[in-house]
Amino acid sequence: MADSSMDVVSKVDRQEVDNALNQAAKEVAQRYDFKGTDASVAWSGESIVMKANSEERVKAVLDVLQSKLVHRGVSLKALDAGEPKASGKEYRIEATLKEGLSQENAKKLGKLIRDEGPRGVKVLIQGDELRVSSKSRDDLQAVQALLRGADLDVAVQFTNYR
Repeated sequence: MADSSMDVVSKVDRQEVDNALNQAAKEVAQRYDFKGTDASVAWSGESIVMKANSEERVKAVLDVLQSKLVHRGVSLKALDAGEPKASGKEYRIEATLKEGLSQENAKKLGKLIRDEGPRGVKVLIQGDELRVSSKSRDDLQAVQALLRGADLDVAVQFTNYR
């Protein structure tokens, strides 16, 4: 019998992020506590820019966006938000989306799987993803449970399970 395998990836569904951003923008435009504060949230190239007239308000806009992302099933580990910066009369927070496993994160995951995972599981780093293979599908499911239970810096998904 051939080896079973799966890929461990870190990807973000851009459509879900876009939907969450649109919902957050609607809520910010309609909420009473944001009236007259020039609060907004929008795409700016590849990053998301949140603006408001005070530091607390711009953090509240970030909180609204984060809650919408959670409702849409997007992990907050994929959102890399900076600190509020004063720019003239307004405060801004720029947030970017982290996609793909960095080389160091892939090495950490590989080490975790080799140290704590089942015996006979092979790990191979392929670009920005991790290929995990084993003779037993149960071992692959054990690796999935291990990675879901671990406190990781990145959001991981499992694809190409065969």
